[in-house]
Amino acid sequence: MILLWLIGLILGIAVLAYMRAGLLNSCIAVGVYLLAMTLFSSAHWLVYLVVWAIFLGIAIPLNMPDWRRATISKPLFKWFKTVLPPLSDTEQEALDAGTVWWDGELFSGRPNWHKLHSFPKPVLTEEEKAFLDGPVEEVCRMTNEWEVTTDLQDLPADVWEYIRSNGFFGLIIPKQYGGKEFSAYAHSQIAMKLASRSGDLGTTVMVPNSLGPAELLLQFGTDEQKNHYLPRLANGQDVPCFALTSADAGSDAGAMPDRGVVCKGQWQGEEVIGLSVTWEKRYITLGPVATVLGLAFKVFDPDHLLGDKDELGISLALIPTETPGVEIGNRHFPLNAAFMNGPNSGKDVFIPLDYLIGGQEMIGKGWVMLMNALSVGRSISLPAGATGGAKMASMTTGAYARIRSQFGLPIGEFEGIQEVLGRIGGNTYVMNAARTMTAGAVDLGEKPSVLSGVVKYHLTERMRECMNDAMDIHGGKGICMGPKNYLGRAYQAVPISITVEGANILTRNMMIFGQGAIRCHPYVLKEMQATQDEDQTRALKRFDNLLFEHIGFALGNASGSLLLGLTSGRLLKTPGNKHTRRYYQQLSRLAASFATLTDVTMLMLGGELKRRERISARLGDILSNLYLASATLKQYQDQNCPEEDLPFVQWGVEDLLAKTEQAMHEIIHNFPDSRVGVLLRVLVFPLGRHMSPPADRITAEVARRLMTPSAARDRLLDGCYQSEDPEDVTGLVNTALFKVIAAEPLELRIAKAVHKGELTVSMGADEIQAAVDAGVVTADDACIIREARVARDAVIAVDEFTKQEMTPNRKKSKTASAKQA
Repeated sequence: MILLWLIGLILGIAVLAYMRAGLLNSCIAVGVYLLAMTLFSSAHWLVYLVVWAIFLGIAIPLNMPDWRRATISKPLFKWFKTVLPPLSDTEQEALDAGTVWWDGELFSGRPNWHKLHSFPKPVLTEEEKAFLDGPVEEVCRMTNEWEVTTDLQDLPADVWEYIRSNGFFGLIIPKQYGGKEFSAYAHSQIAMKLASRSGDLGTTVMVPNSLGPAELLLQFGTDEQKNHYLPRLANGQDVPCFALTSADAGSDAGAMPDRGVVCKGQWQGEEVIGLSVTWEKRYITLGPVATVLGLAFKVFDPDHLLGDKDELGISLALIPTETPGVEIGNRHFPLNAAFMNGPNSGKDVFIPLDYLIGGQEMIGKGWVMLMNALSVGRSISLPAGATGGAKMASMTTGAYARIRSQFGLPIGEFEGIQEVLGRIGGNTYVMNAARTMTAGAVDLGEKPSVLSGVVKYHLTERMRECMNDAMDIHGGKGICMGPKNYLGRAYQAVPISITVEGANILTRNMMIFGQGAIRCHPYVLKEMQATQDEDQTRALKRFDNLLFEHIGFALGNASGSLLLGLTSGRLLKTPGNKHTRRYYQQLSRLAASFATLTDVTMLMLGGELKRRERISARLGDILSNLYLASATLKQYQDQNCPEEDLPFVQWGVEDLLAKTEQAMHEIIHNFPDSRVGVLLRVLVFPLGRHMSPPADRITAEVARRLMTPSAARDRLLDGCYQSEDPEDVTGLVNTALFKVIAAEPLELRIAKAVHKGELTVSMGADEIQAAVDAGVVTADDACIIREARVARDAVIAVDEFTKQEMTPNRKKSKTASAKQA
């Protein structure tokens, strides 16, 4: 009986911790329970004495703040200061930038799903819809990817003019400056559609609207700078670029060698204080055609013309490219892509202080400015471009799998193809959900610095997987380049988005969890700030309060992980319908486990965690998977839970849940202290692992939806450029799909007639005409079959070139060799 009472006590403490009842309330509840046990059980008096002694020995000191601070918090305060991970200036500035949104809910270990569903569904205004249906659709029609990437290595002149004259460079610029002032969601939709047609077209429009000077001007520019530049950027009179990367400073931007020295110089006939700037940048998109150059460099003031400091920090300037000394170099050639990209440099270029974005007062604040601006840009442009590529792959590969036949069947009916095609469709659904939700967050005023890294990494990686899978299904059709190939250039360009704006290896291993653990955790950043307080008495008092709140938080999540693991989350009340409710419960369980893993890992490793990149990467994967699954369920909810979309949701969420458990398993398996690993396994997987990847049945259902025109397919491809012109490379595939589907029952009728001996076709005879003569099909049916076969042959056809056409231009080759020499 006493054993049952003690088990009840342990369970009661676990429930109190899970409910986060607080220290005093928990002590009172436990005291009442022990009193009841003392009165109503029949154990030996010594048992009661021991239990009460343990309880009072813990409860009384912990509820005496002065004693607690002196004996517990003060030593931990000193220890905590020693294990804090060292932060560089750029890391600190990155932490200070941006905002915490749904990522904070996930770090809490107890996400509020009703809060998630309360976020409004992003919608387009009538003006934004008109722009998408008008100018965006038209410029997509005007753009031929083969012409752009092979014949011109540039966008055609009429496309450049159309982009400028229709305000494509001013999507985010307010109307008062002549811009469109579109929402982040509209910006994302536009970038996605353009990228689904041509990566070069998409990139050319994306950069000025998110990763260029306009965003920096809007957030930090002076009124004079805004009034001068924004109208010129909006109407295309100025083409912007932004130069950050140097040869020796890519991922480690803080090591950039580019410098500006404060000095006096002549400007417009007067001696003024300015900067003598020297730089050498590369990989700068739009650089070769830019008229205004955004530039990042370090400022030094050796003569103390501006103050007492010698080093003033990273600063940003806007420099017209016609400024004497600015050298716009030649072009880079990134994987046969045609968007403008190249190096630029300058040596001792004198600029006035009012060229600094935000003016003199923003000197040294460049990294904070960049982090704020990039968190918006990375939330929109790269996720939109990746999703556009995935939607194009879904559209064309789904159609191709229905059109292309082998062994008398559409190749999409083979399970091997269904596995790959289903993966394309499932990934595309998840990507679109994350893209939409993140753009919606920006429209709500958020600057999601951590989540921008999540969507940048995972959406570009999933786009890579989609392109690889699409290429596998297309086979020879995909690898033969030419005007008939709609996949090859997108496949070639995949590593570009993987590399830019924070290379994916860096983003996964160092940024997502490295920043998220401090920025989004409800206590860690506050505790770090408390240790930096110069008033040690105040610092200790604040740290003590935070510490015990943090301990309660950690115990609550550990209890939640254990209890929800034992019950598989079934006791939780969550939103969703009969198909999705269990997903919410499993995500709640995994969120509690993630919070537990986070606290234990940071406690055990401290500053060493920065060097344990693979553990940090896996924790980042867990955070990312929870976010992507949240977005997937929200998209399904926002679209009113259409039954026909359920396989997409099932595939996406089950894939993410299984990957999350796998990442947790790998963390525990590789935990530096194996004893702690054993304890973590009990807390995280008390009954073992629960989740499996999507079932073959679900994958097959996703594949069939990609091959069959339907409302579900239309929703998945919404926002992708879908040509209906049979003379267009993708329009041919789209029109052929309908023709082939219309002919399928007629083709089957002929095949059955041949199999039953009702139709005999001699060698070389016209099978279709023989079927008409035998009454198997009508003349009208024959026309449908012939049109479908012609369309099928056109779709599977590949390009061929003469020897002369394949011979490189020797003059160009010699010129390139000479320049290299």
